Amino acid sequence: MKKRKVYLDNSATTVVASEVIKEMEPYFGAIYGNPSSFHFFGRMAKTAIDKSRVKIADLLNANPEEILFTSCGTESDNIAIFGLLNAYGKKGHIITTRIEHHAVLYSCRHLEEFGYEVTYLGVDKDGVISVEDFKKAVKDNTIFVSIMHANNEVGAIQPIEIIANELKKINESRKNKICFHTDAVQTAGKLFLDVKKLGVDMLALSAHKFNGPKGIGVLYVKKDIKISPVMFGGHHESGLRPGTENIASIVGCAKALEISNIAIESNEKHILYLREKLKKGILEAIPETVVNGSGARAVSNILNISFNYIEGEALLLMLDMKGIAVSTGSACASGSSEPSHVLSSMCVDPVVAQGAVRFSFGHYNTEEDVDYVLKVLPKIVSKLYSMSPVLNLSLSDRERQYLREKKFNRKTPSSKR
Repeated sequence: MKKRKVYLDNSATTVVASEVIKEMEPYFGAIYGNPSSFHFFGRMAKTAIDKSRVKIADLLNANPEEILFTSCGTESDNIAIFGLLNAYGKKGHIITTRIEHHAVLYSCRHLEEFGYEVTYLGVDKDGVISVEDFKKAVKDNTIFVSIMHANNEVGAIQPIEIIANELKKINESRKNKICFHTDAVQTAGKLFLDVKKLGVDMLALSAHKFNGPKGIGVLYVKKDIKISPVMFGGHHESGLRPGTENIASIVGCAKALEISNIAIESNEKHILYLREKLKKGILEAIPETVVNGSGARAVSNILNISFNYIEGEALLLMLDMKGIAVSTGSACASGSSEPSHVLSSMCVDPVVAQGAVRFSFGHYNTEEDVDYVLKVLPKIVSKLYSMSPVLNLSLSDRERQYLREKKFNRKTPSSKR
């Protein structure tokens, strides 16, 4: 019998939609000119970029001149951070969170080595920062704030609009404005992003997270925000991102965001149903499970669950052998044996954090996918329980007997949250 393939790692990347591939195809062949060239071939390529810029600007409620094309979300974050600070010209204080993507987190740690002061805001058990903590963190020399829109491991949505409103009040009495950046990589295509409503000065997104191609990102920079280039070369992208533009991917990015936005409401309903079915099935069938970040408003496609007493990596590998693709956290942290910095910031016990697995859904997942996971997963967990050295050391004889008998057909008190 042919093994079923189930992809539940859509927060790492998504399949490119067929409509997007079709839109991109001419730019691999017929329309191949350099957009910086003045001849007919170049003008056709330049027109494609201009139209894509307008389309993305409209979808984000921005102006076309505020849209900068990059290679990915990570580059967008780096240009936002270092471009703003380079333009500011002197060191100051930065506010971010402990649960940021490494593109922001490592950038801030790097800046500390060069004399910048950084405040890393903590989060509650659901992965959400406190607005009051943010207000207390602001100093006279604060120049930059970077807070992600939604977390990539647990899906928790941060109160971006509220923070933006607080910053607006603070900036009214300041000579030097505090700039507000958000990494919206995990919300683009899942939530309607209106940069004016959000109140941010800069916003980063990446096409491959919403069924677009890899290798293309976007950075929105509000027109009154001054940033300096962090790379040097040509005049491309208003002099802020040198190098010949990736025309096919730019076109694909615009198309992907367009079709994702059209389907946001229907996708939300479909994906939320699948996520809740999987969550309910796991909690009912498998003892010693804990949902991480379950109490907060979160994006609908992420379900992070810890399977106590077993290693998440072992579970991932055994699921992979059954054709099921999941993650133990951020794709960018693969290969690290350290507990998730996100779960650690949420005060999840390190042993519990080691058993965490992220299931992330996409537009193309089906109810049959969930049914297959619920059929396969309890058997794998049962096997791993029987091999777990942590389980053997920490449980009483009666508890060990219960788990080894594989009674995975009802809830236990510890599976509730």
